[in-house]
Amino acid sequence: MHDIDWNDLRYVLAVARGRSFAAASREIKTDATTVGRRLRTLEERLGVTLFQRDTGGVMTPTPAGEIAVARAEAIEAEVMALSGALEAADVTALGKVRLTAPPSFISRLLIPVAAELLSQHSGLQLELIGDARNFNLTRREADMAIRLARPADMTNSKVVARRIATLDYAIYVAAGTEDHAENLPWLVYEEGMMHLPHARWIAAQAEKSGGDNALAVNDAEALLQAAVAGLGRALLPTILVERVEGLSRVDADDKTLPVREVWLLTHAELRNAARIRAVAGWLDQVFQHPKLGGDLGTTRGDGNAASRSALT
Repeated sequence: MHDIDWNDLRYVLAVARGRSFAAASREIKTDATTVGRRLRTLEERLGVTLFQRDTGGVMTPTPAGEIAVARAEAIEAEVMALSGALEAADVTALGKVRLTAPPSFISRLLIPVAAELLSQHSGLQLELIGDARNFNLTRREADMAIRLARPADMTNSKVVARRIATLDYAIYVAAGTEDHAENLPWLVYEEGMMHLPHARWIAAQAEKSGGDNALAVNDAEALLQAAVAGLGRALLPTILVERVEGLSRVDADDKTLPVREVWLLTHAELRNAARIRAVAGWLDQVFQHPKLGGDLGTTRGDGNAASRSALT
């Protein structure tokens, strides 16, 4: 019988997901040399080759490796489920919560009122990860995530998803330029962002105006700063602009403006943990009362009917 250590399987999963020793080392937080050494040791112990490297340097599982990866993923899921169940069982325990959200929401909306949350829960440690990527909650890359769209898969039982707000948009220009706003160019998103509905809306308006767009960005914060600098018209979430000086709202036909949903995703095994409930209640209040952060001494339950979603 082969002696397999769960820690060895973590290296197998990291290589399978990263496709290289370097990427795997970043996930496990070690060096690439250690990853290669641990993988070779495991292969020697098992008497099989788990990965092969193609001419481009990309590592892919062999047939034996595919079996090892599938079984390792099942073990990982059980370990995560046990960890989450034990955490949820202690209804008073706080600790670290890793929350991922679009960067502009982290800097403009959450950080300004985070002190109130932390002062109410002294044992809470909040990690705010501003990243446009979809972190995988099932692998515990994050405990909670804010998404600006209804999750595509609402059937997976490992992630709970619920809508916490509706995101309204408006057109903004630099203060003092309102009178000639129609002559200003549209500030647009670059081509790689055209899968987003608000990016497509801006592109359509820019095309109608027939003007050249001298600037394209890939982030709402950059769009906001460009508008403040007087570089053109920007479509921005109203919830992010309430504290911003130097911007003026331009009247528009509200029926044509895009509206997006804000969803909160939570690992199902953790949703009843005290630390998760504290942050979830805080987020409810922040999105309802962005200027104040709400009454952070209490937390709310699931509110809207909870539904489940996979996060890819």
